[in-house]
Amino acid sequence: MKIEFKRLTEVDKSAIIDLMNHPLVRRQMPLTRDNFDESDCDAFVTAKEQLWADYGYGPWAFVVDDQFVGWGGLQPENGEADLGLVLHPDHWGLGKALYDEIIARAFGEMGFNTVTVLFPPTRQRIKGLLKLGFREDGALEVGGERFIRYRLDKPG
Repeated sequence: MKIEFKRLTEVDKSAIIDLMNHPLVRRQMPLTRDNFDESDCDAFVTAKEQLWADYGYGPWAFVVDDQFVGWGGLQPENGEADLGLVLHPDHWGLGKALYDEIIARAFGEMGFNTVTVLFPPTRQRIKGLLKLGFREDGALEVGGERFIRYRLDKPG
């Protein structure tokens, strides 16, 4: 299995649009409303690329065996590196491998001491996150929606 982290500008827009409109994906993303169309995709990719320009990091497109499977990684949120992982349901089994690579980069070459994850309160399945070492660390509002923040500190 060949895993590549690419920029969102390097994948076909239609693949991003299909992913962002998938009902199982949308259910986990309270900030995504209505139909995600080409203009939404253009604005989304531009905003994510601006994070790279402003902060030197941002989300990647995940390509496995030359197929776009999702996007995510780290992006700044309230002054911290926030981890997100948005995969097409056909590829949910790849989450742990992608997570391991993101965390290795975060605590390695990127030099972060802590990483956060934001989950909507409706997301009840958090055992896996807790097993990875994340701990609940308060709540915050993003885009008018409430999220529970979980934090993972760099080992050692």
